Amino acid sequence: MELSTLDYSIIIFFFLTTLIIGVVVARKSGKNTSEYFLSGRNMPWWLLGFSMVATTFSTDTPNLVTDIVRQNGVSGNWIWWAFLLTGLLTVFIYARLWRRSNVNTDMEFYELRYSGKSARFLRIFRSVYLGFIFNILAMSGVTLAAIKIGQVMLGLSAIETVGYAAIVTLVFSAIGGFKGVVYSDFLLFFVAMAGAIGAAYYCVNLPEVGGINNLVSNPNVQDKLSLVPKLEDKKGLITLLVIPLAVQWWSSWYPGAEPGGGGYIAQRMLASKSEGHAIGATFFFNIMHYALRPWPWIIVALASLIVFPDLASLSEAFPGITEDKLGHDLAYPAMLTKLPAGLLGLVVASLVAAYMSTISTHLNWGASYLVNDVYKEFVDKNATEKKLVNVGRIATILLMIVSTLIALALTNAVQLFKYILMFGAGTGLIFILRWFWWRINAWSEISAMFSSGIISIVISTSFINEKLFGKAIENGFQEGIFPDWFEFPFVVLVTTIVWLLVTFLTKPDDDQKLFDFYKKIQPGGPGWKFILNKAKKQDVEIITGKERWMVPSGILAMILGCILVYGALFATGNWIYGNYTDASMLTVVVVIAGFLLSRLWKRIGKTLVS
Repeated sequence: MELSTLDYSIIIFFFLTTLIIGVVVARKSGKNTSEYFLSGRNMPWWLLGFSMVATTFSTDTPNLVTDIVRQNGVSGNWIWWAFLLTGLLTVFIYARLWRRSNVNTDMEFYELRYSGKSARFLRIFRSVYLGFIFNILAMSGVTLAAIKIGQVMLGLSAIETVGYAAIVTLVFSAIGGFKGVVYSDFLLFFVAMAGAIGAAYYCVNLPEVGGINNLVSNPNVQDKLSLVPKLEDKKGLITLLVIPLAVQWWSSWYPGAEPGGGGYIAQRMLASKSEGHAIGATFFFNIMHYALRPWPWIIVALASLIVFPDLASLSEAFPGITEDKLGHDLAYPAMLTKLPAGLLGLVVASLVAAYMSTISTHLNWGASYLVNDVYKEFVDKNATEKKLVNVGRIATILLMIVSTLIALALTNAVQLFKYILMFGAGTGLIFILRWFWWRINAWSEISAMFSSGIISIVISTSFINEKLFGKAIENGFQEGIFPDWFEFPFVVLVTTIVWLLVTFLTKPDDDQKLFDFYKKIQPGGPGWKFILNKAKKQDVEIITGKERWMVPSGILAMILGCILVYGALFATGNWIYGNYTDASMLTVVVVIAGFLLSRLWKRIGKTLVS
């Protein structure tokens, strides 16, 4: 497949525009670390919201959704759709708390909330782990997906693929800082969405597919259309719907969907003008991320089941793809090879945009940890703001180089990345409760982090896994001690028991640290009653206003928000499928939920954007 002059013109124009944005904002971004990493805490909700959506529009996301749909149907996406609950909890409860904390990074939170050497250790360990180790592996996975797309669509070598996109991304990220990242994300979002929608429209109208009506009635597609797992498929229902909705959303740490907020989502909340703008940005992100953005990818994935019904057909169409890289995820770039000139250039630009928005965010986010939480705290406490900005730029370059080298060396990043993510399984409940329960301390988080990782690695060994959860045998399945779907809940259960025991066996944080935290954040609730009584006995005033506890109304708002967003997700799908009666009813539900949510928010004295 060859690009036309028009395609190249679109891609070059896109690259130049992105570079110009970085150069234009470079001078102001380099003034100090607040500008370089948080844009002076003056960002409006809509710009931050678009940035959040663009950041999570990664190069590998369409491939992942395609893989899920081809193997488990549309309902397989509940494995990540369930994280909406986490997202809306952040919107209506945690967004304002993060903005109120006024920290520079979410790692700085540890020494705001906890006391002693354990808090210090937790801050530096997670800063290095997330900012460097986890970050470069995450970027390597994204870059590896870009390499696969470059090979399938353009016949580019790995060096050529990362060379073209990585250099431009590195330049505007290093000189433009957070402001450059967010401004370019605004452009990248529209380019990425235009490419995804254009590709979906063209692919569904290919002669082999024959339009949307033929698509949804095709035998290869019909059993993949359901938005929820089938009731008769007990294992699918439990693993794809029950566990994600009942356990996964609150218990598992995952980048972009951290319980209680964190990572680059927290960075954007901290950069907002006010608490209201932080809430508005995260709410906008959750609507776009879950309700609307997945559908162009889903449509292409469904169409691919007609054009490339199995792996054999993919292998036959692309004989140059090696066996270790052959998978259902390749069906997405395979479908894009059928696009015409002009649209092909736009789609290639959209995939480059997806790569750049994700990588630029990871670069700035990771550098913020390395500068603010490692270099400034442990290397040079007296460093000037100008020096810290320069260190941030050096860290950005280092992260880009290391992640690119790892991506070039890998053939499959999935297994390596899986072990890194294991250190987040079962820790989510702490991130939710640490704001509202005084007894949680740094040792609670340390024990949860290490126990979840160790337990996950131990039970992933073949012998132990087969004993606990069974194994497939020639004539069926040999049962283990627990059902085969209990693996993730098992890690969560054991991890929770461990960190609760550690919490009660270790000393609580210093009174003064807890007093200061409460006075600044004003979290409220019964979990702080003991500290409020202690402060009262010591004649220390830590309640600064008469604000009602936000959690009950926040949970009600979260429930209404879930009805609104899931309703919009289902309504969009049914409009596409041609189920107009169901789509109309769901649209009415969305409107009612939106009206009730608006009334609730006004009644409790807050607006989404103040």
